[in-house]
Amino acid sequence: MTRPAAAEQVDELRRAGLYRRMRLIEGAQGPRVSLDGRDVLLLCSNNSLGLAEHPEVRLAGAEAYRDICASAGASRLVSGNMDVHERLEGRLASFHRQEAALLFGSGYLANTGTIAALARRGEVVYSDALNHASIVDGCRLAGAETFIYRHRDVEHLGWALKRADRPAALIVSDGLFSMDGDVAPLAWLVELARRHDARLMIDEAHAVGTFGPSGQGTIAAAGLSDEVDVTSGTLGKSLGSYGAYVATSAELRDLLVNRARPLIFSTGLPPAVAAAAEAALGIIEREPHRVEQLRENGETLRSALAAEGLEGIAGEGADPGTQIIPLVIGDPERAVAACARALEQGVYAQAIRPPTVPEGTSRLRMTVMASHEPEDLRRAASVIAAAVRAVAADGEYSIEIPEPEGEPEVYRVAPEPASRAPRS
Repeated sequence: MTRPAAAEQVDELRRAGLYRRMRLIEGAQGPRVSLDGRDVLLLCSNNSLGLAEHPEVRLAGAEAYRDICASAGASRLVSGNMDVHERLEGRLASFHRQEAALLFGSGYLANTGTIAALARRGEVVYSDALNHASIVDGCRLAGAETFIYRHRDVEHLGWALKRADRPAALIVSDGLFSMDGDVAPLAWLVELARRHDARLMIDEAHAVGTFGPSGQGTIAAAGLSDEVDVTSGTLGKSLGSYGAYVATSAELRDLLVNRARPLIFSTGLPPAVAAAAEAALGIIEREPHRVEQLRENGETLRSALAAEGLEGIAGEGADPGTQIIPLVIGDPERAVAACARALEQGVYAQAIRPPTVPEGTSRLRMTVMASHEPEDLRRAASVIAAAVRAVAADGEYSIEIPEPEGEPEVYRVAPEPASRAPRS
């Protein structure tokens, strides 16, 4: 069978309303940016605390670049392990109340490498249906079977753990889900992990610096810092830099150093980005009011949207103060059209479409920053509401999320037929 040419595949994406392109940001990242030459309010950045443009963070990176070197030069297992790496790891471990931490080149590498290292053939990984793509791919790379449990459904997870005919290696979930802004049922996940002798891994990428006491994340907010085996986080969101890490026990860190292929076969982080992240972490620790301001800004935008007759997803685990505010439109072309109309009025709220989100749930996914002005957020709500109403003029606008069709996905490396869970 002849594979379609790349141009044909791109045309298919266009026809499905799923074509993407990169927009150009000129100058610094901040609450307002120059986008394709126009000044706009930025409502789709993960620079949640505004630290990417903070003078102290920028200076720390610049000094490390000037005084140390531009590159680590090699894998950290060869000659690329530097004091700036180990110092940052110590700070991150302390921040998460863990024994140790380990840096990776990106959040994608941290999750794929860690899951593949901890889950072996003959075991099972249990993954939430709405986990980030890096977790999904980490499960696929692991030699273990993977069971996908329904989103935040601990009864479904418990059912699967009970009926498994092989050991549970790992339960893995986002802490704060990036597209819906809801929070994992952490206490139940801890209980199920204990009961079935499984490790528990929580991805705090969107919660570090934004959620919980002093921005320590959903785990700390739930009072479970001593109960989670592996915490993954990123340096490229609230910490305003680049790269990622896992915080865990000294024993598991040693195992990852020896098994996590993205660490073993990648050059260490550039000293400049590690130094910038360490400076950002220091700011978060000494200025916790930034986290509170972010929460207040989230509540401001959410309330303003509700006053306009629009509300985001308000599922069982949604938190009213998170920085993530989705408006589900459904049809991908309408989501793109709403984004374009808002952009014409100087508000950039990105349209998110499949495969990032399930079919039928294309949305405007907004993220506020601590550095946004409340009045700008209120105006943005009016602009977005007008844009959504305009694209919905020929049909009813709804934020209802359709139930997924079919059975939950289960995929295996082993040749046995996949198990299927009963629908409740």
